[in-house]
Amino acid sequence: MTDIFANLYPWMKTLHIISVISWMAGLLYLPRLFVNHVQYAPVGSETSEIFKGMEYRLLRYIMNPAMISTWLFGLVLAFTPGVVDWESGYPWVKLAMISGMTVFHMWLSKRRKDFDADRNSLSSKAYRIANEIPTLMMIIIVIMIVVRPF
Repeated sequence: MTDIFANLYPWMKTLHIISVISWMAGLLYLPRLFVNHVQYAPVGSETSEIFKGMEYRLLRYIMNPAMISTWLFGLVLAFTPGVVDWESGYPWVKLAMISGMTVFHMWLSKRRKDFDADRNSLSSKAYRIANEIPTLMMIIIVIMIVVRPF
C-alpha cells in the first residue's frame, strides 16, 4: 500500500497544486466581480443580470470543483506516509487557514445568493476589504509549507 502512495505522490501533488491555483483564482476574482456588480450594475438592470450569471458560473463550475479537489488531493497528500510531520505546528496552522478559506468560500456563496435575489447589503468597499482575506491566508499557507517555521 505504501508503494501505491509513493508512486501516486507526484501526481497527487500536481493535481493538488492545479486545484489550489484554480480555487485561489476564484477566491480572488469573485469579490472583485461583487465590487463591480455593486458599482456598475443597478438592481434590475441588464448589467446586473450579466453579473449574476458570471458569478454563478464562476462559483458553480470553477470554484466549487476546485475547492473539493483541493481538499481531496490535499487529504491524500496529508495521509501519505512520511509527508507530514503531525507533531509539528505548521500542518495545524495550514489546516486552520484552509478551513478559513473554506468558510470564506461559503460566505462568498451566500453573498452570491444575496445578489441573485437582489438583496445585497454590502458596499463595494466591504468587498474590496474581503478580497484581501484569501491573499493573507494564502501567504500563511505558503510559509507553513515552504519554511515550516515550527
